[in-house]
Amino acid sequence: MNNFTFNEIHQQPAMWRKELQALLSAKADISAFMHKYLTSDTDVVLTGAGTSAFIGDAICPVMRGMWRNVRSVPTTDLVTHANYLLDKERPLLLVSFARSGNSPESVAAVNLANKLCKNVAHVYITCNKNGKLAQQAAGRENVLSLLLPEETDDKSLAMTSSFSTMLLTCLMLGHIDNLEKDAEKVEKAAKNAEAVIAEYEEKLKAIAERKFERGVFLGSGALKGIAEECHLKVQELTDGAVVCKFDSFLGFRHGPKAVVNDKSLVVYLMTDQESVQRYERDLVKQVDANNKPVAQVIVCAGKKPELPEVKADLVVLMPYGYADNDFYGIVPFVLVGQLLGFYASKAHGLNPDAPSVSGNIHRVVEGVTIYE
Repeated sequence: MNNFTFNEIHQQPAMWRKELQALLSAKADISAFMHKYLTSDTDVVLTGAGTSAFIGDAICPVMRGMWRNVRSVPTTDLVTHANYLLDKERPLLLVSFARSGNSPESVAAVNLANKLCKNVAHVYITCNKNGKLAQQAAGRENVLSLLLPEETDDKSLAMTSSFSTMLLTCLMLGHIDNLEKDAEKVEKAAKNAEAVIAEYEEKLKAIAERKFERGVFLGSGALKGIAEECHLKVQELTDGAVVCKFDSFLGFRHGPKAVVNDKSLVVYLMTDQESVQRYERDLVKQVDANNKPVAQVIVCAGKKPELPEVKADLVVLMPYGYADNDFYGIVPFVLVGQLLGFYASKAHGLNPDAPSVSGNIHRVVEGVTIYE
């Protein structure tokens, strides 16, 4: 059995450091492009399919502090409803996330934007220099192609280092003019990721080997987007044997909480922001008092939440923390979902590199016909 998934999860801190240096080296050209095509009136759309779409969902709440008009819209929605989702009169900056750059929807979304919008520019954030997106960027003045380190073109079915490095790249793009000042924060994120691996991997493995049939991942703000990615990692790496949900802490009470039973794993991705965490603590206490899930995992950075009455099976504490304005701090949280998914896959007798015994999912989506 190959070990692509294992290696791709573990290489992430190194990839983040490598990408930081790549962007610093190209800073002048990147900054010139962004200043040319990004104005106060530009409609910025973050797009991708599946895991790549979740990047936009995760970072949109924090990107609004950098780019005024920014939305997350999956390519899978743009292909069918571009007429409703794209403002044809306003300048558009379409930021496309793509591991391979070969998904039919990724290419179609770009083509639709070019066809429908009067003034459009593109940023391609992709891991495959030979992909269709990367290849079509050559010689186009209105396209900024950011090719990530070759190692991030994950060979496994599940996206891991591709997801986190594309996400980190867009965050750095938002602060490209002052990126040198952010180097310390990127390094802190890398160190937190290394701490999760060094201190908690075996404990997460033990949790993943418990018999659970449902997985729930909760997060607030940007961490809701990370919860979205975590829920997919466990579900796809177990070939659907574990069915997963994600939500915000407050939203979870409004019906979705019905999914929690004695066959559930519940993972709380908690912010350090006290004004938000007080709501999160209330939900954790309520779930703990009313349910008996297989396991409850609390994930936090900086300091452990005050929850003395809660019987958490594992508290993952990232020792380097992150400040309220440190948007890079959300990235290491995804490792918890990745490691749980990897070891749950093995516990179900699957190959994490190719877990889809059913053949329902593939590394690059199949069966999509793009119609004119």
